[in-house]
Amino acid sequence: MSSGRLLPEERLPSVGQLARDLAVAPGTVARAYRSLESDGFVTARPGGVTRVSPHASPASARVLSAARTFSAECARVDLSADDTVRLLRAMWGS
Repeated sequence: MSSGRLLPEERLPSVGQLARDLAVAPGTVARAYRSLESDGFVTARPGGVTRVSPHASPASARVLSAARTFSAECARVDLSADDTVRLLRAMWGS
């Protein structure tokens, strides 16, 4: 797409095609696709079809895990969602 963003379920080029387009080794593209899949950005289907995940998030799995832990701890100490957001915003600037 012209915006440079991919839509959910949009098909990515094959490993071979992207390797040719970028003039890199196919193994490099395959590793990148595996990494994107493990972080939940893409889904691989039989036959080598890779698509943008409908559940893709701009955050890595590690950040999502930290966010879950943080939100669970805030809930455990009865911090409201608004106060939790305020706390996060305060931390962002420090």
